[in-house]
Amino acid sequence: MEQRNTSTIPNPEPIPAAMTVAGSDSGGGAGIQADLRTFTACGVFGTSAITAVTSQNPREVVRVDELPPEAVRSQIETVFKELNIRAVKTGMLFSAPVIAAAAESLAGRKCPLVVDPVMVSTSGMKLLRDDALALLQEKILPLADWITPNIPEAELLSGLRIDSMKAVVRAAEAIAAKWDTCVVVKGGHADGDPEAADVVCTTERTLKLTTPRLATAPLTAHGTGCTFSAALTAALAKGLDDLHALIEAKAFVLGSLAEARAIGRPGPNMLSGMFPPADPSVYQSKILLGKI
Repeated sequence: MEQRNTSTIPNPEPIPAAMTVAGSDSGGGAGIQADLRTFTACGVFGTSAITAVTSQNPREVVRVDELPPEAVRSQIETVFKELNIRAVKTGMLFSAPVIAAAAESLAGRKCPLVVDPVMVSTSGMKLLRDDALALLQEKILPLADWITPNIPEAELLSGLRIDSMKAVVRAAEAIAAKWDTCVVVKGGHADGDPEAADVVCTTERTLKLTTPRLATAPLTAHGTGCTFSAALTAALAKGLDDLHALIEAKAFVLGSLAEARAIGRPGPNMLSGMFPPADPSVYQSKILLGKI
């Protein structure tokens, strides 16, 4: 009897690929897990280089185990050897040796780099060692096409105290000028405002990126920073221009919060977590991008 070949012919239509260089979040809310989930939901093939393994859940980080710098270097270079990576983001880099290895492996790559300068977890655990901050600024930030700090991170990078929208603008412009790059200072930490407003500073202009601030259960927003930078990376990998990439990324985060799911044990303190929206495009109409 003739044996038929039942192998599936791959879809010849290429899909953009992106890479995340970051730590693993065992609780799934942030880090590599959030990045890869976001890449897939945004229609991008996700790859990764893991820098550290954390033992955490949405409430706490109890342990961080750093990977050897050579392991980080090998992951990055092995992926780039065969895959057409269209954009890269970095998240938690943790230590000076890992930063040096990542910078050496990413230097000269002809694709956008989004740097999310992860420094401290929501629960207060340091995710960047004190002696690594200077090397982050010396080796990684000069490579960045986008830097996406939250307000505490923007204070550290700019050296400015942020206590108003005008101060956010000054910090964003200072960071953009210092590293000759585009910057988004994320406003999610500014509790009490009726809207979630980010300040965007490009080489041409400074803008405000705004959405309504949703009422969510405590800790639901765990991983919003990772998700935003990953969605921005995915949009750039798909070839979107800067402004459309920002709107798509912000809409994805808004939709992920609006469509959060229960993930904790049942009870009055049950946790919920962000979940990719069924149709992120429906949230784009809620995004305002305009002058400050």
